[in-house]
Amino acid sequence: RVLFAPRMMITVPPRHYCIVENPIDRDENSEPVFDEFGQVKLRHADQDIRQAQDPFPLYPGEELLKAVSPLQTVVTDTALHLQALLDFEDEDGEKRVAGDEWLFEGPGTYMPRKEVKILQTIQATVIRHNQAIRLRARKQTKDREGHDRVTGEEWLVKKVGAYLPGVYEEVVDVVNAFVLTDKVSDGTPGVWVVPR
Repeated sequence: RVLFAPRMMITVPPRHYCIVENPIDRDENSEPVFDEFGQVKLRHADQDIRQAQDPFPLYPGEELLKAVSPLQTVVTDTALHLQALLDFEDEDGEKRVAGDEWLFEGPGTYMPRKEVKILQTIQATVIRHNQAIRLRARKQTKDREGHDRVTGEEWLVKKVGAYLPGVYEEVVDVVNAFVLTDKVSDGTPGVWVVPR
């Protein structure tokens, strides 16, 4: 007998994706795997991220966890703060361990993975003339100039332009320079000083 009414197949257009929970198990030929009772096997509590492909149905037990959505575009001077939920090896052969954090810097299109969680979107801070930004290290790391920083250390970046903090850096404050005049100075009028 028919247990469920007909349902529309799912269509994922280009530059879109969806997430299926409890996906079916497939063999090396991408064909569904069935048990001895003729029921399709499910990978319970697992997820499958499906991108542009031919329309497909949901097998019994599969659930559409996230509806068809556009891929996320990361613009210039912006980054996604990512964290690994499971151990895996990415497309470039780099091994990630659960808990690792890194940045996906724009411009580019982010391809989601089931092993990765997006923590936040980071915007670059613009440093204008006679300004600096004070940064703090969240853990031991190297800054963008290659200097070693220890947890809790603070330092200034004075280079004019957009600055995108590293994965273990946080912006504490934007510091404005002040003018040392002939009345309040070290003897050299018109000197700009950025406090340390």
